[in-house]
Amino acid sequence: MTIRVLDPQIVSRIAAGEVVERPASVVKELVENSLDASASQISIETMGGGVILIRVTDNGIGIPDGEVEFAFDRHATSKIGSLDDLESISSLGFRGEALPSIAAVAQVDIITCVAGKSSGTSLSLKDGVIENKGSQGHPQGTTLTVRNLFRRVPARLKFLKSPTTENSHIANVVSQYALDFPEVKFTLFIDGKVALRTPGSGQLIDSVIEVYGVEIAQNMLEIRNDSKWENGAVYLGITGTVGSPAVSRSNRGCLSFFINRRWVNSRLLAWAVEEAYHGLLPQGKHPIAIINISLPHQEVDVNVHPTKTEVKFQNEHRVFGTVQKTVRRALIELMPVPQIGATATTYVSTPEPRQAVLTSPSDSLTSLPPLAPQTPMVSLPTLRILGQLLSSYIIAEGRDGLYLIDQHAAHERILFEKIKHQRSRQEVEVQGLLEPVTFEVNPKEEEVLKSHYQKLAEFGFSIEPFGDKTYLVRAVPLVLYNKDWAGMMRQLLDFLSGGDWAETIAMSIACHSAVRAGQTLTDDEMDELVRQLEQAAIPHTCPHGRPTMIRLSSGQLEKEFGRS
Repeated sequence: MTIRVLDPQIVSRIAAGEVVERPASVVKELVENSLDASASQISIETMGGGVILIRVTDNGIGIPDGEVEFAFDRHATSKIGSLDDLESISSLGFRGEALPSIAAVAQVDIITCVAGKSSGTSLSLKDGVIENKGSQGHPQGTTLTVRNLFRRVPARLKFLKSPTTENSHIANVVSQYALDFPEVKFTLFIDGKVALRTPGSGQLIDSVIEVYGVEIAQNMLEIRNDSKWENGAVYLGITGTVGSPAVSRSNRGCLSFFINRRWVNSRLLAWAVEEAYHGLLPQGKHPIAIINISLPHQEVDVNVHPTKTEVKFQNEHRVFGTVQKTVRRALIELMPVPQIGATATTYVSTPEPRQAVLTSPSDSLTSLPPLAPQTPMVSLPTLRILGQLLSSYIIAEGRDGLYLIDQHAAHERILFEKIKHQRSRQEVEVQGLLEPVTFEVNPKEEEVLKSHYQKLAEFGFSIEPFGDKTYLVRAVPLVLYNKDWAGMMRQLLDFLSGGDWAETIAMSIACHSAVRAGQTLTDDEMDELVRQLEQAAIPHTCPHGRPTMIRLSSGQLEKEFGRS
């Protein structure tokens, strides 16, 4: 095969593929340009998940008339001028790739005006080629409009998700920068409706309220640390806020990290924060954190990937340790922490379905001899209730040995099958609330709920829009009445962006309405629970796949007691 130089148009498409992964990538690059232009107000408009339209308007310094065309030349930038500048990058953008990459895969219009001018420069590009240039009235700042994204790249369009999912990614990008720059007033319009509006007050807590809501903001703890390494030669500062264990999430989507005000993804920082919460959150739960790190530009390499979301630290060990200790100190000093004795304990601080008291391994099943418990087959024998262990496990006798039944997991399985059966027959039991309750959501949650709140009616919820980022709940499934249905809804929104939503909703309702570990049951209640479990289609696992019980066979018991 002959080696030849690629056509410039092909090169542009390849380069665009690295920078513009989806509509949210365009929003990110344009918002970063606005911030680099010292904008104090940034408005973002999108339509059709960002494919039909993306428009970003700012009140920044603008682009001089003679430089507008150069802004769309590849590797043309005003942010670095020499090789030495790469060692101390202070701007968010610096590669000179964003605008030409966007123009290569969309129709772009720009109007920009600098201070002291009565009119600005307008420019129109299609497939990276300038079609029109002129003058147009415009206040100081820049408006850049992107239309028909990926119109000429059908392969990329094919891999985009639904408009709802793409809107969620866009809302997340804007939310991150709203948290990073609380002094900037951000407004996000999605399909003509306001999805996010921050006051630009300069107070992080105000941005937290707009992004996550008042309830989350009330449970955030401020962190701050100023430290110096190597005899004061290297400074590292940490500011931000972290959530108390009372507010947690089922994924790591609420971990926000900013290095010298650059939004980054970092497994190292995520690990440091998770380690700080060790022993304070149940397994499968993750914290909310907004952490800003300031350190010399020479200590961090931001020129790792065209998207500029990955960084490398000169001293990873020091960064990890400082972040972990700072967050841990805030959790210890600003919130009560359970006393931990010489024996390791497990502590659950949030009201989860598997809520438990302080439990020492010496008091649990781990103190029994290694009996090699086995999971029973699908069909269960008739069981006779003997009692309850640790207010969490039902002890029962079967024809082939002893059964220890996890009461929460067992009840979860029973309710899950009941809920699915009722939904299939449209016979869901509903309980109206005495008074309607408002339910606030952040921009990401709103995009998910907006798509699914009517479908939730199939499971007994009566939810309707009620103003900006607020919904009104009039009824809930009967099994959730007097339970933490709001907490269930919050957790549910972390999962509904994809996958089998019906299965997820049913599992979540069952989990939050089932009896909990630590709840004392009467003999009749235990007997009824076991009888219902015997009738379940898949009695030996809960909907999440955990075993509902373990069996100690008669042969195993005889062996352990030396009778065989």
